[in-house]
Amino acid sequence: MTENLVAQLPALIGTAGTMIVTTVTERGRWRRNQTVRWDERRLDAYADFTRAVKEIHLLAMGMLSAHRPGARTPALRPEEGLARLAEAAERHSLAWESVLLLGDEATVRAASTWRDAVRELELAARALPDPPDELAALVSRADHTRDGFYRAARTSLDVRGGTVDQFRRAVGRQIPAARR
Repeated sequence: MTENLVAQLPALIGTAGTMIVTTVTERGRWRRNQTVRWDERRLDAYADFTRAVKEIHLLAMGMLSAHRPGARTPALRPEEGLARLAEAAERHSLAWESVLLLGDEATVRAASTWRDAVRELELAARALPDPPDELAALVSRADHTRDGFYRAARTSLDVRGGTVDQFRRAVGRQIPAARR
């Protein structure tokens, strides 16, 4: 019996080795698939959030257009803008929850900072006909914090490539913040 076991030992070791290698390989494949799956969901969450915040930004800029010399954003009547801001706020709220759920700490922090800066623009638009004097600074802050969110999101998703800094490029061209 011992001779029989010794004769079968190489086959048993080979079978056990195959099982271990297969298990490790499958576990690695599963982890990679999970990572891809969550990265796709995170990308969708960041993109939805970006669209929602940018929509509020553009609506506020349209409402403030008459108070920004050289503004390129099409003017938007305050009544229409307020109604559209209310609709956009719902989309923003839903998108924000996804970022909170799926984003890493740095991206959530950057998203919150951008969201707060755009909220200041929205409040300025809601204050019409008397927007704050520091309107150009509010626009610059929103642009700068947007760049911070994009950098954090790209790092979170491991996206490589060139700069996303729209704010610095605009400053480098000497475009006044009130015109952006």
